[in-house]
Amino acid sequence: MTARVEQRVRHRRRVTKRRAVIGGAAALGLTGAAIVTTTMLGSAGAATAWPDAKGSKAVSKTISVSGTYDGKLTKFYGSGDLGTSSQDEDQGPIFELADGATLKNVIIGTPAADGVHCLGSCTLQNVWWLDVGEDAASFKGKSSSAVYKVYGGGAKGADDKVLQFNGAGKLVVSKFQVENSGKLVRSCGNCKTQYKRTIIINDVDVTAPLKAIVGVNANYGDTASLRNIRIHGDSKKKIKTCVRFQGNNTGKEPTELGTGADGTTCNFSSSDIMYN
Repeated sequence: MTARVEQRVRHRRRVTKRRAVIGGAAALGLTGAAIVTTTMLGSAGAATAWPDAKGSKAVSKTISVSGTYDGKLTKFYGSGDLGTSSQDEDQGPIFELADGATLKNVIIGTPAADGVHCLGSCTLQNVWWLDVGEDAASFKGKSSSAVYKVYGGGAKGADDKVLQFNGAGKLVVSKFQVENSGKLVRSCGNCKTQYKRTIIINDVDVTAPLKAIVGVNANYGDTASLRNIRIHGDSKKKIKTCVRFQGNNTGKEPTELGTGADGTTCNFSSSDIMYN
C-alpha cells in the first residue's frame, strides 16, 4: 500500500468513528465546536499527534481562571518563583481554576511548576504537558458532588503522578494519552483529610514506561473503572493496571494491597485493556 493510499484509508477510519466520539463528548458535557478541537484522535491503537504551540508565554505568577480560559494552543511555562520542574510539594501551579472553570487548548511547557490546580469541579479540555513537574493537575474540591473532567490532551515525563486526586468527588479521564511517567491517576494516599473518590478512565492511550495506570485507596471506599485502555510498548505487561492501597491521613507512605481487577475497588475486564 502506498503512503498516499494508506493516508486515505486512515482518514476514512477516523470519519467513521465521529458518531462514537460525539457521543462520548456529550456524556462529558462537551458539545459543538469543542468536540472538533479536542478529539482529533487517530484510529484505535494510535494516539493523536502532539500539537505544535502557536506561541509561548512565560508565567511568573499563577493565572487564576473562572469561567472559561482558551489558551489557543499557546505554550505556557514557569519563570521566577514558578520557574521550576522540581518535585517540591509546596510550589505554585501555572493555572488555578475556580469551582466550575474550564481550561482548554493549552500547552504547558518546561518549567511546569505544579501544573494546574482545580479548587472545585473543573474541565481540562485539550491540555498538554510537555514535561510534568510535580504533578500535571491536582484536584482539590471538598464537595462529594464535585466532578473533574479531563478530556483530550496528554502528558509526558512525570516522575511520579500525572493526575493527583486530593479532594472529594469524581474524576473522569477520557481521550487522554500519557507516556514515560509514574502513575496516570493517584488518589492521595496520605492526605490529612481523606475522602471516598470515584475515578473513571476511558478511551486512553498509555505508552511505556509507566508504573501504573491508577492507584486507589481501598480502605476509604475509592473505586476506579477502566474502559478501552490501549497500552503501547509494553509487550511484557509490566505496567500495573489498578493498584489498591491502604491509605492513611498521617503522612506515612501508604501500603500496597494488590493490583488488578477485584470487582469492588478496581472495576474492569481483560477486554478493557488492549496491548499494541
